[in-house]
Amino acid sequence: MSITSTSGAASARPKPGTAGSVTTENERTKAATIFDVARLAGVSHQTVSRVLNDLPNVRPATRERVERAIKQLRYIPSPAARALVTRRSRTIGLITTGAPEFGPSTTAVYFNEAAREERYAVIMASLLQADAAALRQAAEVLVRQNVEAIVLITSNRSTLAILQGMELGVPFLAVVSQGSGLHRVSLDQYQGARRAARHLIDLGHTEIRHVAGPVDSMDALERIRGWRDALGENELVAHEPIIGDWSPASGYEAGRRLLAEGGPFSAVFCGNDQMALGLIHALTEAGLAVPGAVSVIGFDDIPEAAHFTPPLTTMHQDFAQLGRDTMGVVLAVLTDELAPNPLLRVPQLVLRASTAPPPSPATG
Repeated sequence: MSITSTSGAASARPKPGTAGSVTTENERTKAATIFDVARLAGVSHQTVSRVLNDLPNVRPATRERVERAIKQLRYIPSPAARALVTRRSRTIGLITTGAPEFGPSTTAVYFNEAAREERYAVIMASLLQADAAALRQAAEVLVRQNVEAIVLITSNRSTLAILQGMELGVPFLAVVSQGSGLHRVSLDQYQGARRAARHLIDLGHTEIRHVAGPVDSMDALERIRGWRDALGENELVAHEPIIGDWSPASGYEAGRRLLAEGGPFSAVFCGNDQMALGLIHALTEAGLAVPGAVSVIGFDDIPEAAHFTPPLTTMHQDFAQLGRDTMGVVLAVLTDELAPNPLLRVPQLVLRASTAPPPSPATG
């Protein structure tokens, strides 16, 4: 099996005056990419790569469409891509980004375990700062290791956009809660947030604030959307979320800010359990009992959540199953160009002691 280079469109541009060079000015300035071929043929760029490398599991009609598109666009794979000839390696590349948070780390562990059970090895690249140069380098290293596919675990929109724009030459799958035009696996952050807000509404709360994750986080945006829609459906005001960074310290600062603003609130939905921990610290430090004065609900159900003071009501995310689902989709993609994405699994409410009905006027 040969694989295409990750060097991008520039490497595919023929030099003027050489065989196969393009004659028009527009075509000289912008050579066709594998993504252009994919769009014209109506297939994924992974399928184009399979055709280019004469791999199996491509329907004859699909192969013919791709070959027609290649000729029509005069697409020329880079020389490096033609030089990379390999065989099945039973190796998967895994890229993770950002700090080692509980959810992504757990997903990665169970993905590795599921891969091992299928007799696949996993080569990991963990990036704290996922800029374009670092991501390109990581992807190129993985491709040189002859991986059969690359999996990305991230919550960051810009990280996904960078990798999605590269010509990886192997199937690409992302564990993300947003995105189109790619194979992706995720938990249903939107419905999970709706359930969290619905729990507080059902208890009788009408002033429900939200402490959200970073603005570039797809998970955070989905949770904001779910919380806001749940409140809107019940004709409740959704005040602007307070933005944190997933850490307990940012939850603590969010709590201090809520108290300083002085607006009414009887419940807070936190975008993750760590921020909920910091928020509870700020509230109790100010003399407000949880849940006597303010109810708090988190998200994720980290192992420590049951041991907070008080034990935290939260939304349980099955990260272990997410890791297994991810490997399942990888296997499907490697054997079927039209592999479907699995159904979204919705986080489940875990009732503990940090939520209760709002205080009555006589006791509030």
